[in-house]
Amino acid sequence: MNKEELKLRTKVFGLRSMKLVRKFPKDVPGKVIAHQLMRSAVSVGANYRSACRARSNAEFIAKLGIVLEETDESAHWLDMIIEDGMLPSRLVQSLFLEADELCAIFYSAISTLRSQTKILNVKS
Repeated sequence: MNKEELKLRTKVFGLRSMKLVRKFPKDVPGKVIAHQLMRSAVSVGANYRSACRARSNAEFIAKLGIVLEETDESAHWLDMIIEDGMLPSRLVQSLFLEADELCAIFYSAISTLRSQTKILNVKS
């Protein structure tokens, strides 16, 4: 998957999260979780776009770390929604799985880049 495809995928993740949040109950837990999920889910794409503009490998890795944190936080809120029964799991499960897949992608990318950076530093 190239950077442009991942930019689109993270954007779609944010858009899908926005659609889901519109279905939340209007009680206090619904409003709190809606705010938290919206903040973390839409920042995944924004932070990934920022990472793609990094000026160095070190900066790219650092920014990908933020993307991973926001994606993992989104997965946490989605898991809370499912566990609480706030929404039917059929509405949330595929978005939760996408968050989990994105976490795996970003974790793998960070690990690969870190190991490549170590190899380059050893050869220097």
